[in-house]
Amino acid sequence: MNKEQCFQLGYVAKVHGLRGEVMVVLDVDYPEDYEDLEHIFLEQKGRLVPFFLEHFVLQAGNKALAKFEDFDTIEQVEPLVGSGIYLPLTALPELGEDQYYYHELIGFEVEDEKNGVLGPVETIYDLETQDLLGVSYQNKEVLIPIQDEIILKVDKAAKKVFCRLPEGLLDIYLED
Repeated sequence: MNKEQCFQLGYVAKVHGLRGEVMVVLDVDYPEDYEDLEHIFLEQKGRLVPFFLEHFVLQAGNKALAKFEDFDTIEQVEPLVGSGIYLPLTALPELGEDQYYYHELIGFEVEDEKNGVLGPVETIYDLETQDLLGVSYQNKEVLIPIQDEIILKVDKAAKKVFCRLPEGLLDIYLED
């Protein structure tokens, strides 16, 4: 399994107790969609390694208590702290017609109301403060905030993102 076929569910935050349990932070909107997990992939030295779960119990907020099979001591789980947790893209819940996952937008063409076709989405920046589309426009990367006022519509069938850019946004990137 490689990262391109997966999405990051969260990460191992810390050891919990003395019997090999870990606290996991989930980076998803609906943690309850993942409460019946039987296995996950942990990033180890740049590779995704499967780990089978004895239990995965949701806690308050976006946290879960996890216990991996055959990991019964603090010493066994301490090296796992900080590891990214991944699942195959096929494990993502189905979305409604007007909903989308950010990773689906890679390669979609971005079209602005005023400026017409800008170019393809090349990257998604999932930042703490704001999520951004990285769009290739006139051989420069333009960052477009993913906000309802700016991203008007996503047409998955046509692979297009329709937007209304704030006045002057493109000018910032075209200046030398």
